[in-house]
Amino acid sequence: MINLYQFGKIIINNKEYFNDVIIYPDIDSGNIKVLSPFWRREGHYLDMSDVPDEILSIKIDVVVVGTGYSGLMKVSEKFKNYFKNKGVEVVIENSKKAWKIYNKLEKDKKVMAIFHLTC
Repeated sequence: MINLYQFGKIIINNKEYFNDVIIYPDIDSGNIKVLSPFWRREGHYLDMSDVPDEILSIKIDVVVVGTGYSGLMKVSEKFKNYFKNKGVEVVIENSKKAWKIYNKLEKDKKVMAIFHLTC
């Protein structure tokens, strides 16, 4: 569960993060895991090559992308199509909206989320 998002900071399960994150389901425990810091190869651009293979191999229902406070991070078509072709719903919103969407979805679905915390 995401407790709070604000510019430059996200709180996940009561732990604060100040760098971009990937949140993903832990297959073994049913809980969530957090990869942070998460860095993209190109500043404000998310592509498939940015996400580690071991995370991509996890079966999910939805991927939520928080594109930053003002929504400046762009998401490649390759990224979107990869998930859509696997039958995974893709939700892309600014991070102010995306964290609330994530919380709603993760109650009933396996959700991966990628959050850019600034911009």
